Amino acid sequence: MTYLAKGQRWVGRERRQWGFGLLPGLITLVGYAAAIVVLALRADDVVAWATPFADGWGSPWLGLFRGALTAVFFGGSLLLALISFTAVTLLVGQPFYESLSERVDRSEGGDAPESGLPLWQDLWISARESLAVLVRVALWGVLFFALGFVPVVGQTVVPAVGFCVSGFFLAEELTAIALQRRGVRLGERLRLLRSRKLLALGFGVPLTLLFLVPFVAVFVMPGAVAGATLLVRDLLGETAEDAEAEAGTEKVVSPQPRPFP
Repeated sequence: MTYLAKGQRWVGRERRQWGFGLLPGLITLVGYAAAIVVLALRADDVVAWATPFADGWGSPWLGLFRGALTAVFFGGSLLLALISFTAVTLLVGQPFYESLSERVDRSEGGDAPESGLPLWQDLWISARESLAVLVRVALWGVLFFALGFVPVVGQTVVPAVGFCVSGFFLAEELTAIALQRRGVRLGERLRLLRSRKLLALGFGVPLTLLFLVPFVAVFVMPGAVAGATLLVRDLLGETAEDAEAEAGTEKVVSPQPRPFP
């Protein structure tokens, strides 16, 4: 949890970067809010269209059946929105958050690693890997939904485990910004975070709980990206002293840029 606090302190000192980092979240929030309003107004019609076989049912069964399906459909859509909000915000804000992450790296000493890829290719890789993460989260969600019907365990243990899984994948999404710049792909990132599960959970689970509060995700996201960058530096054993020493060596010995970890 200290990385989350460090990230918020970093953007607190760099107010301009904090305001810069708010833009993607605000853009995504407006889009999601509009989609949820439309969904709330049209959910009944969608359920009616999907269940034509129930048109001939009498009262009260038709109303009860479609009312329950509407509630499940709308609730599932809200859950999907909650899960996907971070991934979509990171995708929309890829250039913003990469710039913020680079500034955090530079503030810790040395140069910020760069992927060396064109922006469109970075966006494509980010979108593809975010989709892969969302598929994994959706599969876990289906499993937890089914386990939720188990008496006692489904109302106690399953939600707790669900928050841990969500926190782990949220940590993966946030650390992906700094790790992608270092050339670390999705499979390697997952293995790296699995090797430090408690560290990943300690960072991701509190954020998951915070993101349940409306609008909080927008304001916390810049600090979360900064904290994730600091976490990545420690995961890979990068320190300010090492960066300064290596930068000094490069100036004397070789003009070649620092190799990626």
